Amino acid sequence: MAFRQTVTAPPGLPLLRQLWRHLGFFHWPVEPDLISAVLPPGIDVDTFDGVAYLGLVPFTMVGTRPPFLPALPGFSDFHEVNVRTYVHVGGRDPGVWFFSLDASSHLAVSGARALYKLPYFHASIAMAVHQDPIDVIDFRSSRNGAANLRCTYQPTGEVRPAQPDTLEFFLVERYLLYSWDGRRLRTARVFHQPYPLQTARLNDGFEDTLVAQSGVARPDGPPPLAHYAREVDARIYRPRVAREPSSA
Repeated sequence: MAFRQTVTAPPGLPLLRQLWRHLGFFHWPVEPDLISAVLPPGIDVDTFDGVAYLGLVPFTMVGTRPPFLPALPGFSDFHEVNVRTYVHVGGRDPGVWFFSLDASSHLAVSGARALYKLPYFHASIAMAVHQDPIDVIDFRSSRNGAANLRCTYQPTGEVRPAQPDTLEFFLVERYLLYSWDGRRLRTARVFHQPYPLQTARLNDGFEDTLVAQSGVARPDGPPPLAHYAREVDARIYRPRVAREPSSA
């Protein structure tokens, strides 16, 4: 389903500001029915040319803080990796559905679970950035030894923001997140300038048991579609109860 994403900032102040750095975007095509089977009620799987996508996104955050306040030690800087897919509600409001978000900050995990009702988990994460001469990202994550990720990735192309109506735009330019609080669907807006997107390569040595925890197995076969973005300045807004689908 093709949507035009909202790329303007919402009115009012954001609840949080964050710098997202060294993002890897890795996507596998999957059958839409496999995604639909594990979504909560009231939300629909989003597809591009009839195909759904399962995503894995490792990155690091710097300077997480409320507007006009300084960064907080132990909270503001941490690494994260999320497993996600793409959804909409009744043919509108396209966004991201997170199966899991692993973070290296206990405070961030507790805060996001309480306020946004997102499935955050604490994990031991190490991330190193090498320049050879371009960025090469070495990322390691382990959640209780059962949900693990080991990957090394690097950009391979020129910086070219994704263009509307392309698969790249569908996968990365998302400005709404969804969560489920056990009774209701909730949303929160996100705003940032378009990603400085580059094609990327997932290097040898990729090991993953994290995606399997989503309930949707990533397919065997070709490597995932891979992209990289060096940095965006993101603003996160207050959570709200999602609108009900139109009955018209």
